[in-house]
Amino acid sequence: MRLLRFIAGAALFVMACGAARAGDTATVEMLGFSADGDIFAFEEYGVQDGSGFPYANRYYINTTNDSFLPGTPVRVRLDQEGAALADARAQARAQGQSVIDDAILAENRGFTAGWNAVTELSTDPFRLEVNPRPVFPAIDDALEFRLAELPMPDAAECHGFGEAVGFRLTRIGVAPGTQSDVVHEDTTIPTSRGCPLGYSLAGVQTFHPAGGAPVFAVIIAIRALGFEGPDHRFIAITGQL
Repeated sequence: MRLLRFIAGAALFVMACGAARAGDTATVEMLGFSADGDIFAFEEYGVQDGSGFPYANRYYINTTNDSFLPGTPVRVRLDQEGAALADARAQARAQGQSVIDDAILAENRGFTAGWNAVTELSTDPFRLEVNPRPVFPAIDDALEFRLAELPMPDAAECHGFGEAVGFRLTRIGVAPGTQSDVVHEDTTIPTSRGCPLGYSLAGVQTFHPAGGAPVFAVIIAIRALGFEGPDHRFIAITGQL
């Protein structure tokens, strides 16, 4: 009986230690586009591991040159015990309205052409191919992206977990006569990423504005060193179809 109690207690201890060392994964919400497709916005939110503080980050991107709009990203973290995640999200939402109204984004949500959760184990984290919109038979060329992790000359050592890495995103030419293009390639690692240990393709959001050029946003998951384990945060790379 004592042995059984010991085994049960040890199992609970291991489970508790495993939970205590779990990093946090942000939840992602596609906010949408401006009516002309020149702006793409998304939100990530969650509760920070270690501190337990709720956070909400909103990213507003100019799709014509893949740059953040002035005054963004919007980052809110409530550094007080017991603070509500809903309050963090409300504050971020309120700040974002001066950039573009949520109602406009909601009217131009676009289409989530592909999505891989970070818990998905059966898909290739470095390749994503989609039909850009739900039209069958398809009237668009397939859209394919490849991701490659890159060692960086200025990479930091992530406290024994490995060196920080950057990435390259390539759009693959799938139609006859088309070439593959590098959409983004890191030369340095932005400090906003923390200590990134790896990346994966999370999803593709597309939008076909009336009378304008269709646009895409590739969502990339960043696996970064967190307080209690690897955290997952997200960035978007945008461009025209």
